[in-house]
Amino acid sequence: MPKTETRFVCQACGQDFPRWYGQCPTCNEWNSLVEEIQSPKSLPAGRQGQIQTKIQMPITKNEKPIPITEIEFNDEQRTSTNIAELDRVLGGGIVPGSVILIAGEPGIGKSTMMLQAAEALAKKNKVLYVSGEESPRQVRLRAERLGTLSKSLILYPETNLFAIEKTIDEVKPQFVVIDSIQTIYREDITSAPSSVSQVRECAAYLVRIAKTSGIPILIVGHVTKEGTVAGPRVLEHIVDTVIYFEGEQHKQYRLLRATKNRFGSTNEVGIFEMKENGLVEVANPSEIFISERPKDASGSVVTAAIEGSRPLLVEIQALVSPSKMAYPIRKVTGVDYNRVSIITAVLERHLNLKLSTYDIYVNAAGGVKVTEPAIDLPIALAIISSYKNKPFDSKTLAFGEIGLAGEIRSVDQLEQRVKEAEKLGFKTILLPKTNLKENNKVKIDLFGIASLKEALTAFAE
Repeated sequence: MPKTETRFVCQACGQDFPRWYGQCPTCNEWNSLVEEIQSPKSLPAGRQGQIQTKIQMPITKNEKPIPITEIEFNDEQRTSTNIAELDRVLGGGIVPGSVILIAGEPGIGKSTMMLQAAEALAKKNKVLYVSGEESPRQVRLRAERLGTLSKSLILYPETNLFAIEKTIDEVKPQFVVIDSIQTIYREDITSAPSSVSQVRECAAYLVRIAKTSGIPILIVGHVTKEGTVAGPRVLEHIVDTVIYFEGEQHKQYRLLRATKNRFGSTNEVGIFEMKENGLVEVANPSEIFISERPKDASGSVVTAAIEGSRPLLVEIQALVSPSKMAYPIRKVTGVDYNRVSIITAVLERHLNLKLSTYDIYVNAAGGVKVTEPAIDLPIALAIISSYKNKPFDSKTLAFGEIGLAGEIRSVDQLEQRVKEAEKLGFKTILLPKTNLKENNKVKIDLFGIASLKEALTAFAE
């Protein structure tokens, strides 16, 4: 009989310890250690040898070390998913042998996206869809609603990793979808499915299958209440691409954002609208984000933000209200809290605005998250507008970075921002004075400012 060993594994970071701790010594998370038995249980005859053989398989076809200059190299033959927004985030399509992790909150639309992508890929390829959470009837009902029925889309309800591997060998699909990694288990590991050990080892095994066979594998993963992928952080490290679904469950818009991509940029964003027939690509997201902007309302300023290679017009809202508390409230949504705190301090210091006795709320409308420095100026103008209760010009757009001395610093990709503003009918742009040198005879009026005092004089008085 194999000797058993009890270990206590942190469900947050994956580190294991010989005894229990109330707080994980590695990640300092409280009450996260769970007892697990590390020894393998008995396996069917011959299975143990098969497992060892699989584990020892090389990741590449090269059995000997060779100079990097002698490695055969061809341009990446990406396969398009026929979903332009998804291809944009992936860097142009799916790379052979890659492993892609799609994570998001429950009900955000992960399974819907994967079923739509699987059906689009099944038009020219054979796709194996492994469903570990839903029965075949449930998946068929969703496919009927989404219109994603295809004979090349093969549904396989299974959670046993070795059974999935055997089916991949038999079916020989061009793509594999795992929904979800938290339901998959290895029979040689005694811990329960979704535990740290199971998630880590199953993900590593799937990566090895993808690298040895060249079959791309798309994995669906859940996130915790803190917004991170459920399971150890190593899960994100071993896959090639990590994509997050963002947006509120009760709003129709979803943002697809890559936080890791070995085959492309992590700055691209895909935007979808959740409808009855599934996720629909948004062709003009700027128009969507500012379509409900109130007219002649104080505290509202539109800015042009760059997400990857795409310019987005976003409405920045601010509400400044007298505080009755000893410490005023500062709440932000969709923008960086620290940047708002800095901007508030700069406004107090250089414009003599008594904001220390006011509650300040800042919001990027539409559920979008914007973090680039170019939104500093619109945040400041929105706060000033609400503080003075004077609307900002609805046909004027603003962007620029604010320094601690109150100066307005230049931003990049001016041409893309200006074109997007022109397309949606804006007449004037308030921008850093140093960016006026890049003016290439545009139709829209450009007003350069060098400091917050100039912005206050020109548009807030």
